[in-house]
Amino acid sequence: MEKDINYYLNLEWTLIEGEDLDFEGNPYHYVEIKEIPSFVFCAKTKEKALSGYKEQLKWTLQIMLESGDKIIEPGEEDNEPDWESLCP
Repeated sequence: MEKDINYYLNLEWTLIEGEDLDFEGNPYHYVEIKEIPSFVFCAKTKEKALSGYKEQLKWTLQIMLESGDKIIEPGEEDNEPDWESLCP
């Protein structure tokens, strides 16, 4: 099976949802993807964050594929050390 952009877009990514405040104290919502630590998508509402993150995910995955980066799939173990537990 060829692992192209459509393959990766249809995986069951582990979403991390949250809410925070911007620099002016206004709330915003975000979606992170556990398997792609550099990924985060922000919007003013939870609904917009959940409906909009896939477009940014598409571009992120496209860049990773073109760069030959390793894409960790949901359920796959990351071989990267747990730096937080290693550093005092």
